[in-house]
Amino acid sequence: MNRLQNFLDLHTGEEDKQKILENVKSNISFRGSTVWILACAIVVASVGLNVNSTAVIIGAMLISPLMGPIVGAGFSLGIYDFELLKKAAKNLVIATLVSLLVSTIYFTLSPFKETQSELLARTSPNIYDILIAFFGGLVGVIAITRVEKGNPIPGVAIATALMPPLCTAGYGLAIGNWKYFLGALFLYTINCVFICISTFLIVKYLKYPEVNHVNPKYRKQIKYTISSIIVLLIVPSVYFAYVLAQEKKYKQRVELFLNDEFTEKGFAILYQKVNYNKNQKSIELAFLNKKINKKEIQNLRSLLKKYKIENTKLLIKQDTTDIKKYILENNATEKAKENEKDLMILNLENKLKSYSYNNKALQDEISILFPEIKNISVASHIFNENTDSTLTKTIVIYKSTKNINSNDEEKLKQWLKKRIAKNNVELYRDKED
Repeated sequence: MNRLQNFLDLHTGEEDKQKILENVKSNISFRGSTVWILACAIVVASVGLNVNSTAVIIGAMLISPLMGPIVGAGFSLGIYDFELLKKAAKNLVIATLVSLLVSTIYFTLSPFKETQSELLARTSPNIYDILIAFFGGLVGVIAITRVEKGNPIPGVAIATALMPPLCTAGYGLAIGNWKYFLGALFLYTINCVFICISTFLIVKYLKYPEVNHVNPKYRKQIKYTISSIIVLLIVPSVYFAYVLAQEKKYKQRVELFLNDEFTEKGFAILYQKVNYNKNQKSIELAFLNKKINKKEIQNLRSLLKKYKIENTKLLIKQDTTDIKKYILENNATEKAKENEKDLMILNLENKLKSYSYNNKALQDEISILFPEIKNISVASHIFNENTDSTLTKTIVIYKSTKNINSNDEEKLKQWLKKRIAKNNVELYRDKED
């Protein structure tokens, strides 16, 4: 038993408590450079959400300084330092307002207002987000209190995900969608509160010295307050998780119904739309090669109960005008995607052409002017790439039966410049046999 306690003991490898407290206090304030770093991180995260880039969002989370005041609040609660708690809360409010302002301005100015999947993921928090925030916060605080900090801190910044919900809240404000704003703000609150609570628990477990000696009655009040906040956040989160699970089950049943009753029987579904989030759920369908009469529609509607698809209206679209409209809209979307791919391929092909040449044609022409040249290879190369001094040179390597004098070499260079329309040409003789 003692071996197990020693194995799990968090006091092993613990940093000096006073040094940790000083470090925590120094990371609470949002002034000067910290505000600029936060604003820049918010812009980066907003761009990532706007273009649906997970890598960019992760990068923004890594440079975010938002963890400082939240951890500071958890430490101050654990040691009953109420002045430090006020300071941490004040700075967290400042950081939150700055983040909301910057993200709202960005999304207001951005020409792209489409709601991407990365944005939608932050609008419906559930119990899993609480678990991520709590255990991510635990890892973060344990890492902070170690002598050897190790690698967990970047992972904690990514897991607890404070930046994306704030940016999504800014997006909700920018487009006037209060559901997105409140959902994202709720997720942000969950992350802040449960990181703070996990910090409080570790501080208590490691027995950090209390700044103020608080009477037992006041201690109980703090515990009751923390417990009430936990319940207030957990109850709606559990509800959202339940709703999410129900929606997933519903869509699985719908897929099973469509597969068994149509796809397996050889009927091609041309159009399908499942409306789950309305008071009256509905399944809209249109078929490529099947006409369904009223009796068949009634039978299909009665089959919904067999698949436990309740409170759902089955709508079969058979009007040729509606079907034609869908086909045209679908074709337009697919055509746009196709055109985008074709344009990308064309650009790549043009770029490739600008760096390669028809060496055989050049060889045929050069052999008339310079019979001693038996082989030639021409290609463009980029030097100092991704710098301000990027340079493209056209390198010509030739094989000849004998050395070419400097005058002939210069004539060859000038001829090549005119022939391939490049100014920066360099000649090299391949001396290998």
